[in-house]
Amino acid sequence: MPPRAELDPLTMTDEMEAIDEATQYRRKIDHTLARFSAAHDEMEAEEAKRRERRERLSPASLLESTRTALQRVVTPTPSAEEEADAAEKAEQARLLEKKRRKIERSARFGRIAAAVVAGLVFLGIGGAWGAQTYFDAKFTQVSALDENSADIQDAAAQANDENFLMVGSDTRDGASDEEGVGTADSTPGARSDTVMVAHVPADRKRVVVTSFPRDLEINRPECQRWDPVQNKTTEEKVPAQKIAKLNTAYAVGGPACVTKVIQQITGLRINHFVGIDFNGFKEMVDAVHGVTIHNEIPIDDGILGKVLLQTGDVTISGDQALNFVRARHVKGDPTSDYGRIKRQQEFIGALLKKVMSSDVVLDPGKLSDFITAFAKATFGDNLGVKQMMTLAQSMKGLDPTKITFLTVPTTGMANSRGNEVLVLSKTKSLFDALRNNTALPDPNAPVPRSEQAPPTSTPKSKSSGSSKSTTTRKSGSTG
Repeated sequence: MPPRAELDPLTMTDEMEAIDEATQYRRKIDHTLARFSAAHDEMEAEEAKRRERRERLSPASLLESTRTALQRVVTPTPSAEEEADAAEKAEQARLLEKKRRKIERSARFGRIAAAVVAGLVFLGIGGAWGAQTYFDAKFTQVSALDENSADIQDAAAQANDENFLMVGSDTRDGASDEEGVGTADSTPGARSDTVMVAHVPADRKRVVVTSFPRDLEINRPECQRWDPVQNKTTEEKVPAQKIAKLNTAYAVGGPACVTKVIQQITGLRINHFVGIDFNGFKEMVDAVHGVTIHNEIPIDDGILGKVLLQTGDVTISGDQALNFVRARHVKGDPTSDYGRIKRQQEFIGALLKKVMSSDVVLDPGKLSDFITAFAKATFGDNLGVKQMMTLAQSMKGLDPTKITFLTVPTTGMANSRGNEVLVLSKTKSLFDALRNNTALPDPNAPVPRSEQAPPTSTPKSKSSGSSKSTTTRKSGSTG
């Protein structure tokens, strides 16, 4: 062997490669094939011994050995040179025979290995395809997207970006009186209690999740009427409304209407719609055996009661999680919307962290139960296992501190109609940065005087001013 320093690195074993998932998977195959080869060689050697023993004890072999012995008696003893020549020829014949057997064994092993690998690949592809088809069949598909909308800005800059519009529906279908949230009879229809956009740029170097208050004042466009029972739009058209709350867009026009409104506000190309029925939401949490959140103060809601009294890191179950993200009459909240938005953002970050942890990803039971519960509680457009896995693979290795949660900039004070009002200049700066993948604007930048909320006679309202124009939180800081 040459000295180690003289070895060509290109000829070194792949054992020197970085230990990533692909390398580990390849090594498993290599080691499996090596064990298969060793076992094959051992069996070949044992078979050769048995064959040699059978041949030695066969009548023909005994007859040949007897004939050879007689020849040695009647034949003169060869000279030393003749013996050397005969030995050399015998050695050459033995080497040739050994080489031939080795070539045949290698070819046979190659065919077997190729068949084994082909079988594994076939089974892997077939199993993955079958699982994907099985889970995709559980998703309820709706029509929500319009990727060619005239409202989309900077379309070229958004190539390969992923924008997930996530809507939490407050439909009471399946809810019981004991849950304290109303039933389908007492509160018919469905509204969007939660509206978020998760923006993932093409380089996958950050994720920005922007929440929109349910009482945000919007200019609602004309939309087709939505039937929440059948999860589809009807032929009836609902006329446009100059002044309306954001949650009415889903109530009258469903997913397509909400998508249209959000694309008008943001200029983003929404290419995935995810609707979550909050009544089925709790099953997702129970599927992963609870989610750990960091609760700073006890949550006592005027309608839902004492939702969560423990503080610090607390693991909550499905029923607690449902009330945690729904509560909007919590004592001590500055406003019903902003307190709930903050809790929803905290919980989504904690749920994503739990689902992507080894505790779930490496547990087939938990992972399967979560996907089943997620599919059962979810309806969407361009949503399925393939899309989720592609996104998860593209975000692999993303630093959790690069996931930013924020709230769309508003004046922070409800107007005389009880609606939250956008700060248009700050909203434009935010979504310009998202569309063009540039640095996010300073969330604490002052609100231009022309867009500040008009003063009221209540000193407390004056003091709150516009300090809530944007709420930003890094997921890494809250756990």
